[in-house]
Amino acid sequence: MTSHLRLGVNIDHVATIRNARGGRHPNPVRAAVIAAAAGADGITAHLREDRRHISDEDIEQLRREIKIPLNLEMAATDEMLEIALRHRPFAACIVPEKREERTTEGGLDAAGGYNHLARFVRGMGEANIRVSLFIEPDPAQVEAAQRLGAPVIELHTGAYCDALVGPNRQRHLERIKAAAVRAEALGLECHAGHGLSFDTVGPIAAIPTLKELNIGHFLIGEAIFSGLATSIKEMRGLMNEAREETEGDGGR
Repeated sequence: MTSHLRLGVNIDHVATIRNARGGRHPNPVRAAVIAAAAGADGITAHLREDRRHISDEDIEQLRREIKIPLNLEMAATDEMLEIALRHRPFAACIVPEKREERTTEGGLDAAGGYNHLARFVRGMGEANIRVSLFIEPDPAQVEAAQRLGAPVIELHTGAYCDALVGPNRQRHLERIKAAAVRAEALGLECHAGHGLSFDTVGPIAAIPTLKELNIGHFLIGEAIFSGLATSIKEMRGLMNEAREETEGDGGR
């Protein structure tokens, strides 16, 4: 029996389009409802400090209206901790955040930021929020996440997705595989995401120890041409196909 690889759909950039003009449309909460009906297992939303896309009202509506788990992406700040503790999402993923970046540019430094991160991991864990750390596929970062007590990590796949097909992309893929193996050995649940597309998702989905992929920008962009439900269903199909093939090969 094929193990189910969960798909979390990030709806941030529906809000980006809305905010470009102002007003209420397109509504990211409506996108979340469509995503759930199309096969998403969870919804991811990044409430940035500058509120450039997802708003506080969006988070409130998502908690009221969606029936599948909400994963709140957030910086490790007192404001975001207070919001997480108030809304109690199913999960919270701590990510690095810089005001000048267009999107998250890399993984969190869990090793270097250990003392700062500890109270955020502890505080949300005590509130029964599943905490994850968005990190680079680096053994030192995986081990730091485990020492911090985070039950989940999400591996940054951006370098893999950005690399040209060939040895360089394969090198990044092997780093992700090795980090996923190390996470399993340490008892961590391992997720992955950032930049994944129809062309790049297969080898990542085939990693047998991964439990969840979080994908957003590509799906929202593809939805312009084919519709959101169609883009999610195609991604879901590619993920299932890759997982079935790897399990048919004995997990190699």
